[in-house]
Amino acid sequence: MAKEIKTIAVLTSGGDAPGMNAAIRAVVRTAIYRGVKVKGVKKGYNGLLNEDIIDMEPRNVSDIIQRGGTVLGTARCLEFKKKEYQEKAAEICRKHGIDGIVVIGGDGSYRGAQALSRQGINAIGIPGTIDLDIACTEYTIGFDTAVNTAMEAIDKVKDTSSSHERCSIIEVMGRHAGYIALWCGVANGAEDILLPENYDYNEQEIINHIIESRKKGKIHHLIINAEGIGHSTSMAKRIEAATGIETRATILGYMQRGGSPTARDRYYASIMGSYAVDILLEGKTNRVVGYRYGEFTDFGIEEALQMQKDIDRYQYDVARILTI
Repeated sequence: MAKEIKTIAVLTSGGDAPGMNAAIRAVVRTAIYRGVKVKGVKKGYNGLLNEDIIDMEPRNVSDIIQRGGTVLGTARCLEFKKKEYQEKAAEICRKHGIDGIVVIGGDGSYRGAQALSRQGINAIGIPGTIDLDIACTEYTIGFDTAVNTAMEAIDKVKDTSSSHERCSIIEVMGRHAGYIALWCGVANGAEDILLPENYDYNEQEIINHIIESRKKGKIHHLIINAEGIGHSTSMAKRIEAATGIETRATILGYMQRGGSPTARDRYYASIMGSYAVDILLEGKTNRVVGYRYGEFTDFGIEEALQMQKDIDRYQYDVARILTI
C-alpha cells in the first residue's frame, strides 16, 4: 500500500526555461487544494543538500506565471551523482517531513529524481528544457518561448543582412539537439540549416550554395547553425574567404532562455504541474510527466531515459526543399 503523502517539495534543476514558474505555481496551488503542505527547494539539488528549503503558500506563487526564469532558482550539482549525497538528500527530506518531490528540469534532473526515489522519497519529473530533447514527450516547457525569441531576433538580423547584402550565420541554442535550429530555419526562411543530427560538415556544399544563390540574384544568405555544431565565428571567416561575400556570425546565446513565457508554455506547464501532484498523491514514484498524442501522461524514468529521439526525416526534408 502506498504511503500517505502529507508534504511535498518542488525544485527546479539544470538550465532555466520559460514556463518553470507556471509549473511551480501549479504544483503549489494544486497540492494545497488537495490538502497537502508544500515546501520549495531553492537552487535545485544543491539547495536540497544545503537545506535551503522554505514553506510555500498560495501567495508565494502569486504574479509569477508571466515571469521567465525560476523564482526558486536553479544550479548544477555534480555532487548529486554520488550515492552518499543522494542518501544525505533523502535524509534531509525526511528531516523536513517531505514525503514526495516534484523535480522540474531535463534528463539530468530526472536522474536525480530517480536517485531520490530509490532512497524512498517519491519523486516525479516534469520536462523543463528549451531543447525539446526528451524522447518520452512531444513537448518540453520553455521550447515554444525560446524558439519564438530566437525567431524574432533572427528576423531583425535578416533585415540588416539584406541591407548590406551579407551572408549571416546565426547560432541558436539546443545543446546536442537541433529542434530550435530546425524550427527557426523553416520559420525564418533560412537558405541553410545545420543540425547536429544531419550535418556532414561539408562546408564546400554551403559555399557552393551561397555562390549559386548570389548568381540567381539572391542578395543575402541566412544560415541557421545549431549549438551542437557551433564554431560559427570561424565558419563565417572561412565562408567569407571562399566566397568574397561579407559574412557575419551572430550567437544568440542566453537570451533564448529568458523572457515572458508564451501562452502555450504557461498552459502546458500549468497542466503538467497539476498532473505531477495528482500522480504523486496516487502513490506513484520514479515517473516523468509527458505529453503524447494529444494527452498528458507519465512514464517510468528508467524507460524515459532509455528512449531515443531524432529529428523527423520528413520535416528535415521539407526544410531542405523550402530553402530552394
